[in-house]
Amino acid sequence: MARRTTTPPPEDFEERIVDIDVSTEMRTSFLEYAYSVIYQRALPDARDGLKPVQRRILYSMNEMGLRHDRGHVKSSRVVGDVMGKLHPHGDSAIYDALVRLAQPFSMRLPLIDGHGNFGSPDDLPAAMRYTEARLAPAALLMTESIQEDTVDFKPNYDGQETEPTVLPSAFPNLLVNGTTGIAVGMATNMAPHNLTEVIAAARHLIKKPDASLDDLMRFVPGPDLPTGGLIIGLEGIRDAYETGRGTFRMRAKCTIEQITPRRKGIVVTELPFNVGPERVVAKIKELVTAKKLQGISDLKDLTDRHKGLRLVIELKNGFVPEAVLEELYRLTPMEETFGINNVALVDGEPRTLGLKELLQVYVDHRLEVVRRRSEFRRRKRAERLHLVDGLIVALLNIDEVIQVIRSSDDSAQARQRLMDVFDLSEIQASYILDTPLRRLTKYDKLELEREKQQLTDEIAELTEILSSDARLRQVVSAELAEVAKKYGTPRRTVLLESSGATRPAVVSLEVADDPCLVLLSSTGLLARTADASPLAGEGERAAHDVLVAAVRTTARGEVAVVTSQGRAIRVSVLDLPTLPPSANPPSLSGGHPVSEYVALGHDEKVVGLSSLDPDGPGIALGTAQGVVKRVVPDYPVNRDDFEVITLKDGDSVVGAVELESEDHDLVFITSDAQLLRFPASLVRPQGRPAGGVAGIRLDGGAQVIFFGSVDPSRPAHVVTVAGSSTALPGTQVGGGKVSDYADFPPKGRATGGVRAQRFLKGEDVLLLAWAGPAPAKAVSSTGKPVPLPEELGRRDGSGMRLTHTIGAVGGALASAPAGGAGAGETAAGDGGGSAEEEPQLF
Repeated sequence: MARRTTTPPPEDFEERIVDIDVSTEMRTSFLEYAYSVIYQRALPDARDGLKPVQRRILYSMNEMGLRHDRGHVKSSRVVGDVMGKLHPHGDSAIYDALVRLAQPFSMRLPLIDGHGNFGSPDDLPAAMRYTEARLAPAALLMTESIQEDTVDFKPNYDGQETEPTVLPSAFPNLLVNGTTGIAVGMATNMAPHNLTEVIAAARHLIKKPDASLDDLMRFVPGPDLPTGGLIIGLEGIRDAYETGRGTFRMRAKCTIEQITPRRKGIVVTELPFNVGPERVVAKIKELVTAKKLQGISDLKDLTDRHKGLRLVIELKNGFVPEAVLEELYRLTPMEETFGINNVALVDGEPRTLGLKELLQVYVDHRLEVVRRRSEFRRRKRAERLHLVDGLIVALLNIDEVIQVIRSSDDSAQARQRLMDVFDLSEIQASYILDTPLRRLTKYDKLELEREKQQLTDEIAELTEILSSDARLRQVVSAELAEVAKKYGTPRRTVLLESSGATRPAVVSLEVADDPCLVLLSSTGLLARTADASPLAGEGERAAHDVLVAAVRTTARGEVAVVTSQGRAIRVSVLDLPTLPPSANPPSLSGGHPVSEYVALGHDEKVVGLSSLDPDGPGIALGTAQGVVKRVVPDYPVNRDDFEVITLKDGDSVVGAVELESEDHDLVFITSDAQLLRFPASLVRPQGRPAGGVAGIRLDGGAQVIFFGSVDPSRPAHVVTVAGSSTALPGTQVGGGKVSDYADFPPKGRATGGVRAQRFLKGEDVLLLAWAGPAPAKAVSSTGKPVPLPEELGRRDGSGMRLTHTIGAVGGALASAPAGGAGAGETAAGDGGGSAEEEPQLF
């Protein structure tokens, strides 16, 4: 076993112990540490908007040639190069900075093009060995002309390399991309902005250096966050732009949609800055589980890389979507506060800057960069011009030059003799000696003369820039305009004014049982209005194809859908999509097909609606075989599907309307162009099982094609379209006629009526008929407008040739419908008008 020995210190060894004050040492060490964090890590330079690690990453990648038009390389290779040459800190810090420069949800204008998993607002990126990176096109603007003596360089940490103290930065990166950092005793948190807006403000400041803050805010009204969303309240933004400190509220961008035929939902497409969907989902689930948030039945995250963010929050029936959304804003990260703290380094000193100061620092930096670049370029062109002048002298005296060179003992003598004989400088003489003989041709002489002229012009232009401050500013402004044109994008964040008041009082989450109207269009779309106000005044045009029915009810009530087989099917009003309150006239483009609410049999169609009010007027029905019936409103309360008429074999219901008054007329129009009108008081209400009474007497082979009700005290029209019975349905345009309803005399029930249109040659049947309040309007089977002919004076006249096939006809509705679904070839209920078709509106 080895023995341990110690060597005694030499006799002349003198122990040295230095006494220091602990408080002084702590203060000194802490200040050195704070200085290092502030200047070397946490705070950006106000000129290029980069922290040291970010600047070193971009500079190293530029030196490595990792441009956007070349292939990606492993991120670990970039991190290693940066750490080994410029940034003697941990690789994780370098990689974290590289990742943020590549994240489109963190940077308004990403500077690195990443390939692979670079993370999300909720998840960390993959390890550097799995990801690849290269410079984004915008990053070249940061390092553009860095080799032209535009910025100062300093030694790196070991003195073996050099690095730039700042990048040329051809756009205001600090304002465009923002930044965040925590130093010692101070922090910075700057919001991203829109590139086009910031450059517009910078150009205005270049043109007018004494511009006020209000002038600049005309160009930069507020931040433009990478994730979009809404900014609520601009007072804090105004404070931040003036003092460098302020706050504003960010909100998610949401829409209220009908996500299923019976359910509404809140669809979130944009979230506040630095808020991820998983965080929102987790918070909502927590609140719902704790019963602190009501009205939510389901939550789905449908986010993908193709469609982007999409959170679908399904709501329970009976809850007000707007009230639930307000609760989501109040209780979840769907609304967050952003605190602006514009702290950056200016001439090596941390300063809190407002908008004008930030722009001024950048503008001054850019003016200095362009000035130094112009000096460098002028110097290089002057040096080249000096060489070109020497070559031109040599070409003009080529024989003498060759003779001088041949007669010289060595190159040094040849250089000196050329200088003496032709009055050349040493640089010119050396360049002539180094020039190959193949360059000394007649053609090269012409090229050299052109090059000399070009160099002379460029030197004059650069001299003009350097000698005129106005010209220098003009160049900087033009270059910024070119950057905005090439890299500018539309604003993503919506700015909303706010009075600064507190939140409004909390409203009830549940839908109030307010009066409303349920609407059915000719293309089979169902919807309800927000209130029970009239749809359209006299002479106005409803804002959809045509409305087949409009019944009054309440938001928590029920309506019955009446079909051609004499069935009434209950539908909950809460399940119907709500039209915007501001829609006047209403638009049913947001409605849903009635076939999604009721199950229809073969050849069964929806012909009308009923409010199911036991104290209501009841339904009036007309059938194809001329039967009329008024139904007593004794609807069963425990059945969702019941009959309202007993039909004979082969018969079907043509129209179903709610009667507002017994003074209204009931109107039949038959296929052989006969119209019969009689007061509704002539028909006695019957119970549901009854089969009705005779309404109109039909000639052999004729049948009813329209049944409805008309208020005789109001202007009304009759529209008929004649054609051939042998043509295929929907293939012929036909001849149309518009008549005044008052021209048709009233008659008794069960009579034959009067002629409504005279058939021309080739016409033997009415393809379509309608009677209702004026003005009449027509649409195609998909809801697109179709022009009608002018009103004809004679009730029994012939029609005019139409330009398009008519699918349905309707009129102005003041409070309730005037006609049944028999008004068109395509009855409302066959699902022909799906929500995806987006019919053209009136």
